[in-house]
Amino acid sequence: MADSGNVNGKMGINTRLAHTGNKPFDYFGFVNPPVVHASTVLFPNAQTMETRAQKYTYGTRGTPTTDALCDAINELEGAAGTILVPSGLAAVTVPFLAYLSSGDHALIVDSVYFPTRHFCDTMLKRLGVTVEYYDPMIGAAIESLIRPNTRLVHTEAPGSNTFEMQDIRAIADVAHRHGCIVTMDNTWATPVYFKPLDHGVDVSIHAATKYPSGHSDVLFGTVSANAAHWPALTEAMVTLGICVSPDDSYQILRGLRTMGVRLERHQESALSLATWLEGRDEVARVLHPALPSFPGHDLWKRDFTGASGIFSFVLRAESPDRFKAKAHAFLDALSLFGLGYSWGGFESLALHVGLSDRKVALAPTEGPVLRLQIGLEDVADIRRDIEAGLAAANAV
Repeated sequence: MADSGNVNGKMGINTRLAHTGNKPFDYFGFVNPPVVHASTVLFPNAQTMETRAQKYTYGTRGTPTTDALCDAINELEGAAGTILVPSGLAAVTVPFLAYLSSGDHALIVDSVYFPTRHFCDTMLKRLGVTVEYYDPMIGAAIESLIRPNTRLVHTEAPGSNTFEMQDIRAIADVAHRHGCIVTMDNTWATPVYFKPLDHGVDVSIHAATKYPSGHSDVLFGTVSANAAHWPALTEAMVTLGICVSPDDSYQILRGLRTMGVRLERHQESALSLATWLEGRDEVARVLHPALPSFPGHDLWKRDFTGASGIFSFVLRAESPDRFKAKAHAFLDALSLFGLGYSWGGFESLALHVGLSDRKVALAPTEGPVLRLQIGLEDVADIRRDIEAGLAAANAV
C-alpha cells in the first residue's frame, strides 16, 4: 500500500476525505495518526534549542496529531496554511485580531452569526476598530461603502438563520482593488460544497464543531489562509497562545472521513423537507438557497456544488403579537427534534430565530422564523414531527 499522505486533488471528494492528512507509514503502518499529548518538547543540544532548529518545539505550536488535521484541511481548502482553534467563534475572532488595528474600518455582512456581531460591537469597538454592517445582497456595490481605512470585508454565505446568498467573487474583486482582506465564514457549505479561496476569499473560516465533527461532542474551529495572509494568521495564533487539544483534533480528523457521505444525507433530507414545507398553508416562506423560489438561488447554483442540512422557514402568523406564542407552540410539540443552538450533528434540532440585532437585512414580517437542522433520521419520521409542530402552532 502506498503512502496516502498526498492524495491527488483530482480524485473525488469522498476519496480525498478518506485519505488526506493520513501518512500511515510515518507511524509504523497504523491507519490513523497517533494522539500525541505534549507540552514540553526536548532538544538534543543547546544550539538546536537556541535556534529552534527542529520540527516541534512546544506543544502550543503543533504536534503530529494537529499537523495531520492541518494537512487535511489545507488540502481540502487549497490553503497555504491552517490554524486550529478551540471554537467556531474563535475561528472568526482570531483572524479579526490578526488583521485589524486601531483606526481601521471593517465591513461585516449584516446576516452574520450573532456572536461575531457581539465581538465586533464590543471588543473590536473597544480596540478602536470601526465596524459597519452591509446588505448581504450588495455584490459589487460594496465599493460605495469602502473607505480609505477599510481593511477587512467579512462575508458569510449563506447567512446565519435567514440564509441570504452573497456574490463572493464580486465582493472579493472590489475589496482587493482597495487593498482589503476578505474573510468568509463557510461553515454551512464546508469545503465539500464551496471552496472560498477559489472564489477570491483570502481567509476561510469554519466552525468544525458542526459537520467536520458530525457528532455534537467537539468544540472546534479552523482558519485557512492563502499564501499572502498566512504569516499574519499563524503569528496571531502563536502570540495569543491559542491551541487545541490533540484528542479534539483527532476527533475532527476522524469526522472528516465520513463528512462527505453524511452531507449527502443531510442535503437530500433537508431539501425534501424544505420542498414539502413550501406547499404547507401554515408556512409563509422557506429560506433555503437550493430552492428555485429563494432570492439567492441563482448565486447558489452558480457557485456551490451542494447544500447542507440546515435551513429556516417563516411560520405564518396573523400579527407580530402572535409570533412568539406560535413559535413556542411549534417547538414544544416536537418530540424527535431537540431544542438546541448547534447544528451539523447526527440529530435534528430546532429553534426560534432571534433577528432583532439586524441593521440592514431585516427580519421577515409574515411570522416567526424557525430554524431546522435536519439530522440523519428517516425523513418520514422527521416530517411527522414537523406536522405535529405545525398543528400545535395552528391551535394557538
